Amino acid sequence: MGMRELFLENFAGDLEYHPRRAAIYLILAASSVCFWAFSPTTSKFTPVPLIFVLGGLTLLIKGIFLLRPSSEGIGLSDSELTELTTSAQRKKFPSIPSQAAQIVQDFGAGGLLLWPLLNMGKDIDQSWSNPPRWAVFGVGSFLFCFGWLIRRLTRDQGPQG
Repeated sequence: MGMRELFLENFAGDLEYHPRRAAIYLILAASSVCFWAFSPTTSKFTPVPLIFVLGGLTLLIKGIFLLRPSSEGIGLSDSELTELTTSAQRKKFPSIPSQAAQIVQDFGAGGLLLWPLLNMGKDIDQSWSNPPRWAVFGVGSFLFCFGWLIRRLTRDQGPQG
């Protein structure tokens, strides 16, 4: 598996329609953004609240993608559609530890991918002369890699033989 396929699997591999997971993602996103919003103004632009707001943005985006229905059943007859909805045809979702690791990985992707947005905050507020870019990037990278490692360790290996 090449690097491109690995990243595609990590970022887009689990974006199928699942409203319950979407609700969890949206609740966690709102909680993360609230952590930043209710932080004292003196510490609002320190690394920890910034990691929470950027992680909340990625959870929000992923939650929105999980709410969109897939086009898997378009063009099928009624009988083919009922066959598709049987439990034998549905995709098996990963285990709870693997899903929790996916949430940690998606949360860490906020700091890993969105840290350049801190430069825009520097342009908006001139008093913020030294945004903690590297701290946010480092913690985001750590959380992303930690979530990826836990996902790899908890994924189903399938039948051995």
